[in-house]
Amino acid sequence: MKIKFLGTAAAEGWPALFCECENCRRAREKRGKNIRTRSSCLIDEKYMVDFPPDTYWHELNEDFELSRVEHIIVTHSHDDHFYPEDIMMRKEPYAHINRDQPLYVYGSDSVKAKFMRVNVEEDKKNRIVFKEVEAFHTFCAGEAKVTPLLADHIPDEKCFLYLIDIGGKVLLYGHDTGIFPEKTWEFLKGRRIDAAILDCTDGPGPCMRYHMGFPACLKVKDRLLKERCIGGGTVLIISHFSHNGGFLHDELKAMSLPHGFITAYDGMEIQI
Repeated sequence: MKIKFLGTAAAEGWPALFCECENCRRAREKRGKNIRTRSSCLIDEKYMVDFPPDTYWHELNEDFELSRVEHIIVTHSHDDHFYPEDIMMRKEPYAHINRDQPLYVYGSDSVKAKFMRVNVEEDKKNRIVFKEVEAFHTFCAGEAKVTPLLADHIPDEKCFLYLIDIGGKVLLYGHDTGIFPEKTWEFLKGRRIDAAILDCTDGPGPCMRYHMGFPACLKVKDRLLKERCIGGGTVLIISHFSHNGGFLHDELKAMSLPHGFITAYDGMEIQI
């Protein structure tokens, strides 16, 4: 399984839109891995997790073809994770694709409602197909077996983390969320995970509800160990950073690496 991080920031990006804070000033000055776009990742070049408003830039900057993506797995309905207006550009006459493979979009009832609000033009070639999914019910997306897990994010919406199993390699995609709900822990117990990507929106901060800071990531790691989900070979990654957390890339790396975590950055690739 090859995972490419297209974006690693929270909703406002980093440097944040309109922002004059010191953390954004430092990011603009240092650039490099400190420039972060809205969160998304590409798996094996045909699966995407989330579809933010920066996706067009991701395609240009990271040199992949959106026409080759067959499955979009959506965590929740917030605009920085799901911007369906641009998905509609897959229809004719906006895009001309020389094969009949539809694009499948998966998400909760709230994600579906948002999708349907913009899916108003006729799709004669069935270019885009939405499939509603439920927590703890595994579904197949091409070669992947995908299980939505409950997240702690929007109180009045079902938000999902995902277990993604491709060829026996298992990824836990773990944001946006605070420390996982107990029902999710019950499901995870004893399930082997090869890589886990965790929400670290608050950087070094104490946040444990709706998003996480690094202290919460350590608690999640400890619980994953306790539940026999991870071991010495598991790849642990933090992502989804906000300028409000304060730490730039090298500071995040210095904080997390001694605890066995990789700090994600836009364009980073890993193989598990």
